[in-house]
Amino acid sequence: MFYRLEAEGFECVLADAKQVKHLPGRPERDPSDSRWLAACFERGAVRSCFVPDPEFRIIRLHTRYRRDLTDERTRENNRTEKLLESAAIKLSSVVTDLHGVTGRDIMEHLIAGERNPKVLAPLARARARRKITELERALDGAEFFTPAHAALLTTMPARIDRLTADIARLSGVIEQLLAPYEEQLQQAESMPGWGRRAAQDTLAETGPDMSRFPTGAHLSSWAGRAPQDHRSGTRKGRAKAKKGNRYLGAITGETAVAAGRTQTREGVRHRRLARRRGAAKACVATGNTQLKVYHKLLSNPGMRYEDLGPDYYERQRDVRRQIAHHVGKLGSLGFEVTLCRIPGPEPDGTDPARAA
Repeated sequence: MFYRLEAEGFECVLADAKQVKHLPGRPERDPSDSRWLAACFERGAVRSCFVPDPEFRIIRLHTRYRRDLTDERTRENNRTEKLLESAAIKLSSVVTDLHGVTGRDIMEHLIAGERNPKVLAPLARARARRKITELERALDGAEFFTPAHAALLTTMPARIDRLTADIARLSGVIEQLLAPYEEQLQQAESMPGWGRRAAQDTLAETGPDMSRFPTGAHLSSWAGRAPQDHRSGTRKGRAKAKKGNRYLGAITGETAVAAGRTQTREGVRHRRLARRRGAAKACVATGNTQLKVYHKLLSNPGMRYEDLGPDYYERQRDVRRQIAHHVGKLGSLGFEVTLCRIPGPEPDGTDPARAA
């Protein structure tokens, strides 16, 4: 119905029923209920939900299908690993990529009937050749690999290859669809931990128009990356995690982990949070910050992310120590000190605008 009215030229508003769930005075009869909902909308009690335009609905179909295929390929990889482990073969404990050159070669020889670890281990390629002894121990249970295992193992790599080909084909189509938005993709890719695919998937979910979200906090909340509120009035208790856009949540989960491995201000912050609050909460907090930065970047054409450096927190700590030292000295001399920051760069030489 929404799409039909939109196609006819009407300005439509799609609202979430939860917005009026707890509002008082809702009538029971449908005609009165319709008038009451219209009055709530006029008062601003009902806000429009985000609905992408027709162009980005098509792009979003492609990016979501690519992610679904990627998840299915991951599941098939895990099934392959479990199949080998059921035959007492721990190949994944030695080989980083089970479906790399070394892993595929060993699996092909297992399917062909080879069971001797002394013959299978030397099939290693490149850096895996340094681990031939470990490979022999990992393949020590190859005698339990039966013809039934071989029949199943023949199917799994073939399916993974088909999924990989489909993902590559979809990626080419997505590149063509997002070609007019190369500038926005470059802005998103400038953030730590963000690659081409993360930028494409995020842009497909949010669209390039950031005016649809009043602030970066609204965007983070819509994505389900807002901090939990454990208090409601006088009641205190553990709040449930907010349900948001699951595709955007998955993207920020990956980019948060990737950013945590970088030598940047965001990476240092992620690791600090992970030590204090745990990895899960650190991912949510980092994803929240990344979406706020993403909103800021796309709201300002041409802006790029500029990192404040991995020593940012140390510099801030030194500045605070110096301030406390000098205020204390002046206080001991009988002066009352009132601090007022001068507009401009930070005392450590960094520009606050760069943090965005």
